[in-house]
Amino acid sequence: MRTSLRFALALLWLATGFNAYANPLPDPGDLHQQPAWLTLVHYQSERFGDRYISQADDDSFFLSERGKTSPKAELDATLKAITQPGSGDNHARCRFPARDRWLRQQLDLPQQPADCPAYEEWTEELNTETVTLVFAASYLNSPSSMFGHTFLRLDPPQEDEETNLILANTISYAADAAAHDNEIMFAYKGIFGGYPGITSIQPYYEKIRLYSDIEHRDLWEYQLNLTQTEVDMMLAHTWEIRDRNFDYYFFDENCAYRLLALIDAARPGTNLLDEVGTHAIPSDTVRWVVDRGLVEEVYYRPSAATSVSHSIDSLPGDHQTLAAAIANGYVAADAPEVRALSDEDRARVLDTTYDYVRYQSEADGWPREHAAPLSHDLLRERSQIRDVAVEDGPPNPAIRDDQGHDTFRASVSGGQLGDRNFTELTLRPAYHDILDPPAGYRSGAQLQFLRLDARLYTDNNELQIEQLTGVEIRSLSPRNQFFSPLSWQVGFGGRRTDTENNRVFTPYLEGGAGGSWQLARGTQAFAIATADLEIDDDLRRGYDVAPGADLGLFHQNNQFSLLAGVKTRAWIVSSQHRQDQAYLEANWHFGREFSLFGKFSREDHYDRYRSTWQLGLHAYF
Repeated sequence: MRTSLRFALALLWLATGFNAYANPLPDPGDLHQQPAWLTLVHYQSERFGDRYISQADDDSFFLSERGKTSPKAELDATLKAITQPGSGDNHARCRFPARDRWLRQQLDLPQQPADCPAYEEWTEELNTETVTLVFAASYLNSPSSMFGHTFLRLDPPQEDEETNLILANTISYAADAAAHDNEIMFAYKGIFGGYPGITSIQPYYEKIRLYSDIEHRDLWEYQLNLTQTEVDMMLAHTWEIRDRNFDYYFFDENCAYRLLALIDAARPGTNLLDEVGTHAIPSDTVRWVVDRGLVEEVYYRPSAATSVSHSIDSLPGDHQTLAAAIANGYVAADAPEVRALSDEDRARVLDTTYDYVRYQSEADGWPREHAAPLSHDLLRERSQIRDVAVEDGPPNPAIRDDQGHDTFRASVSGGQLGDRNFTELTLRPAYHDILDPPAGYRSGAQLQFLRLDARLYTDNNELQIEQLTGVEIRSLSPRNQFFSPLSWQVGFGGRRTDTENNRVFTPYLEGGAGGSWQLARGTQAFAIATADLEIDDDLRRGYDVAPGADLGLFHQNNQFSLLAGVKTRAWIVSSQHRQDQAYLEANWHFGREFSLFGKFSREDHYDRYRSTWQLGLHAYF
């Protein structure tokens, strides 16, 4: 009897296995051309040609040897693999759950669940009900963060209002950079694809600590209106690409680009990647997500620096001085001048001082032997004031980062250089000029890439490149009794410059550092020590170097921006002469789409005085 049972079971197994292999696979037709499939395998069409190539740079991401360049071959191989008998974490259904789910829906394949212990444990641990797109504001002191950064937060079910989202997990895509690479090498490899990009999962509180508490970056949280089915599809595709190598590029295949692909995979038809041209700037990609109607709600999480600055700015000037004196140990927390304040004023001073000391301990590493006892004294004094509530935090900015001007700018202008009239066209792919409309951008910050200024002189119809800017960065951060940030600038490219006999186009590298001080609301003065290097065969020694200074005033509001000052440089290698200049630049803003601008400068160069003026229009796209 037992032998007969074994024989019957063997026949049943053989029949089942035979049928599994004998039944022909369904004809996928032209499914390999569907946008959803192309998104799942990260195919992009070649710029010149009709072939596709996947942006994945990891052989283990493909099931076909030709999968890198053939959507059809990869789909056929995937279909064959997911219909093979078997189970376990190494089965194709477990390695590529998003592909498996999509193909079964399209081809009406059996929907029996796969046995994938690792994937099931991973999704249960993430416990995701909704997804939030998080934008961390720009941070000029790091090349990888100059444009801002985006990542996804995986929110668990909100069972009550006490659910703490800082414990949620996040999906982030970033360059897997070598720890020993310096900032210059990081920027170089990031531009030319020298780093692999890795998709990783991290707790949200780690992101808050890095971006908000240490790098002083505000966070914007955009809750997406994805359904549970779409959320599950996003997680399934995240599983497929996690720890897979995708070469990382600052300008296009960056953190923002890869997250757009995840959203496209979750909700086919959004086609967010179609918006990407030459570059994918995080703030632009957030704008595209909002414009597609994918956002349910928006929340603002100010950084520790923003919160402390708001508390300080809320104090009258004399109380700010007192708070700074307490924080620096010149006045005790229970000193008579502190006790003499009203309860409300004293509470505000103590709260502000405590927040500032705590912030400096976290961000700037104030010694514990100073910060700890001082914090204790501040809390002790504050606990004695019971009828004054803690002041509210900073209000939401009137304009979000995604609501600022578009980052591509085209400009047309007319002007005069000496006695020569010209028309100028300027194209700038990215990102923000210090005089551009300020709403949605960091005040006093400038970051421009690949700007081209071309002039047509009307006296002889001569077309010249006036300047080609590779990178131009400027940060004017005001100093006060609480904070002492460095104001700095750096840039390189090519520009038209005067020699003793003619005007030539020379490569240049420039930089500088100094300070900036706020004079009134929206107005600051700055002083920058500068250094310039120019290289050209027309220079006597082939190059020239000039130390110098830039002193000026900067004013900005939502309608008007003004920059005025004087520059001086002393060329010391090839020509030994001074170059002095007084300048005035102003922009009048019309919403986020247009600005009228004017420029005037008076220059003394090679003992020749010459004036330049220019009037034109900026348009933002």
